[in-house]
Amino acid sequence: MKRPSGRAADQLRSIRITRNYTKHAEGSVLVEFGDTKVICTVSVESGVPRFLKGQGQGWLTAEYGMLPRATGERNQREASRGKQGGRTLEIQRLIGRSLRAALDMTKLGENTLYVDCDVIQADGGTRTASITGAMVALIDALKVLKKRGSLKGEPLKQMIAAVSVGIYQGEPVLDLDYLEDSAAETDLNVVMTNAGGFIEVQGTAEGAPFQPDEFNAMLALAQKGMNEIFELQKAALVD
Repeated sequence: MKRPSGRAADQLRSIRITRNYTKHAEGSVLVEFGDTKVICTVSVESGVPRFLKGQGQGWLTAEYGMLPRATGERNQREASRGKQGGRTLEIQRLIGRSLRAALDMTKLGENTLYVDCDVIQADGGTRTASITGAMVALIDALKVLKKRGSLKGEPLKQMIAAVSVGIYQGEPVLDLDYLEDSAAETDLNVVMTNAGGFIEVQGTAEGAPFQPDEFNAMLALAQKGMNEIFELQKAALVD
């Protein structure tokens, strides 16, 4: 089996994380997984949703979108259609769930963190790149809150990152690009903590069902890739 990119089965794409990418947000990152590029911003607003008022804790919510020409053909903006698609809703909920797992909300104070992930170029793995980049932007936003004296302690519990794995031409592979993703027999998105715990595993067999040994092989690849990604996040956060 030869991958379209020429990478080894256990090799990540080239990953870059550029902090402070935009001027106004408390945290902002351009994250690049190969040719997939996502701008991740984290904005802080005082106050929390109605269901949390008076409880002395904060909240985090996420939105995800793709620019019309992020792909090979132009897609209509969802705003012009009047509603978000099911895929968009599912991805932004995944991003929100994943990043909330990084935080102790009781230490945030009554502040809301708005995470926006905007795909400017898509070549597979946009949701996993969004989670990985947004985690770094979230750290910078927390630093701003700390400087403002808005926190009730240290809210960060753990680092979070994500990567895709799959079965391509019968073999488990790490970090699928679009050519692989579109032809994969199985596609798995894995969200993990830097301590090795799993936050979420989303898996779909596109052709034949995948077997337990294949599932374990994909998880092992994801863990290997995630260890490398956490090191890249750590390096990016060095001031």
